[in-house]
Amino acid sequence: MVFRNFFKPRAPAKKDKSPDESKASRAGALLVPYSAGEARFTPRQYDRLADEGYRKNVVAYRCIRLVSQNAAAVPWVVTQGRGADKKRLHDHPLVRLLSHPNPMQGGAEFFAALYGFYLIAGNGYMEAAGPKDRAPLELWNLRPDRMRVVAGAQGVPKAYRYSVNGQWIDYPVDGFSGHARVLHVKSFHPLDDWYGMSPLEAAAFSIDQHNEAAKWNAALLQSSARPSGALVYRPAHPDASDALSDAQRESLKSELARYFSGGENAGRPLVLEGGLDWRDLSLSPKDMDWLAGRDVSARDIAQAFHVPPQLVGITGSMTFANFEQARLALFDDAVLPLLDHVKDALNGWLAPRFGADIAIDYDTDGIEALAPRREKTWQRITAASFMTVNEKRAALGLPPVEGGDKLPS
Repeated sequence: MVFRNFFKPRAPAKKDKSPDESKASRAGALLVPYSAGEARFTPRQYDRLADEGYRKNVVAYRCIRLVSQNAAAVPWVVTQGRGADKKRLHDHPLVRLLSHPNPMQGGAEFFAALYGFYLIAGNGYMEAAGPKDRAPLELWNLRPDRMRVVAGAQGVPKAYRYSVNGQWIDYPVDGFSGHARVLHVKSFHPLDDWYGMSPLEAAAFSIDQHNEAAKWNAALLQSSARPSGALVYRPAHPDASDALSDAQRESLKSELARYFSGGENAGRPLVLEGGLDWRDLSLSPKDMDWLAGRDVSARDIAQAFHVPPQLVGITGSMTFANFEQARLALFDDAVLPLLDHVKDALNGWLAPRFGADIAIDYDTDGIEALAPRREKTWQRITAASFMTVNEKRAALGLPPVEGGDKLPS
């Protein structure tokens, strides 16, 4: 039986196998028992997410731009050494690479695109270009819809396959270390082992509702901001037929569409004859609930991206006392976690190529939204009479000074 073979115990390892060769997860081999070496497609269509969620929905667009641009504005820092010997590098190949990744993009534009891909698809891909076995000279973003993960036999990708116009290229992955010329930054997905989950997936129903409400509103405005009324035909003579002929009905519909539909014809008087009577149809309070429903959908979309609603212009959203607190919440809930995720990925994939003691971090002092919090921290540390000068400087990330190890008298 298939399932019996699927869970069949693995054959015992050979005695001459070295300890390093058996470091892989024992459960990893169960992930792809029959499809190793095949390219696996993303679970959702990226083009639909990008079109419906980013291009056609102003709330999702604003959320993605707000998070990606604020994250891209935070400067990267390259350090060397550990502990007290750690120092910041200002003139280093990695510093230049992060600030100018390729001839076509600067650092802010490059990372804004990476964060945008990540937020739309749940996956971001970065290619390191340069001579083999040397530090990369350029970094390039790769579109998620063109990338496929080639499943490996031990739960580690065998390769990353990038396809354009029917042609493809494979980026092999070292089965032992997991290193490749491509960095895959992905979000958590509870039901997929290879791809991340986009926030747009969680907000998909709210985005559809918001888009449909916008279409309904546009159609309503094209109908003079009210539902069309009803033309009631009453024969002028008792012996006349109670129904219009097909020719009369088509002529009437054509005349209404030509002279009385659309915003440019709003308010034009309707001349009726021949037993026709006009009856207005008004919107009930229940029908007007679409306005409240649109705000609820917009708020749900903002929550999927951890963006405070008032930052995307949702009326009536007073979750935070002021704009400053909302900006701080944006960084705490959305921007800083994203930066931490990408920082860890870069430190495992890019920094070791420039030296074992090289690390990448971001400069929180360059984040203007965190200035009020920094001021409160400085005031609290400065007022601490039980700390020495050097202890205060260490708490603020500053180097010690001579004579700063004594408590003030």
